[in-house]
Amino acid sequence: MSAAFGIGEALARIAPGRPLVIADADEVLLRFADGFDVFLRRRGLFLDLVSYRLHGNVRRLDDRSALLDVEVTALLEEFRADLDWLEPVEAAVETLAGLSGRAGIVVLSNVTEAQAPARVRNLARIGWKFPLVANAGMKGPAVKTLAARASGPSFFIDDIPQHLASCAETAPEVLRIHLIGDARLKPLLPPSAHANHYAEDWHSAGRFIAERL
Repeated sequence: MSAAFGIGEALARIAPGRPLVIADADEVLLRFADGFDVFLRRRGLFLDLVSYRLHGNVRRLDDRSALLDVEVTALLEEFRADLDWLEPVEAAVETLAGLSGRAGIVVLSNVTEAQAPARVRNLARIGWKFPLVANAGMKGPAVKTLAARASGPSFFIDDIPQHLASCAETAPEVLRIHLIGDARLKPLLPPSAHANHYAEDWHSAGRFIAERL
């Protein structure tokens, strides 16, 4: 992984002695499902939101038949190759603006080295200049390393329960927030048992964090 998007670069940009907010990108900061559906519909396809996964849920508009997993994987690679236009999740911009004066903020996203520059452009277009860590696999180890740089409470926000569980196991001292940005997706995934707080929206997440800073 390029040093520009590695843990070391992010650590160098985190001011020591401050609390830290570590946030996922897709469906936490950025509206991934909306963007992917727009991309699919331009190709005669659509995202059928019947479960919290992409494979098996991409269908053809004409006959509603599902694409093969290998076809969905290829579409995802094409979609993510130059993806810098996703819209922010509601209330994320103002909430992070309010928190940024009291805590450092890092984006921890499972993107490849090739996809990372577009992700940075997307964040910058919204006005976010936060460090991006391009991760692979479970996020607990990266959260632990990042939180060690902070002073005071650290927070990890993600939509995927497995990542919250990984953080609970590897960095239990970090407060974990389960947040799903798209209201259509919330009924498809129960609140994580490994989260300290289930946030219905960014207002809820912001209050939980602010009360502990």
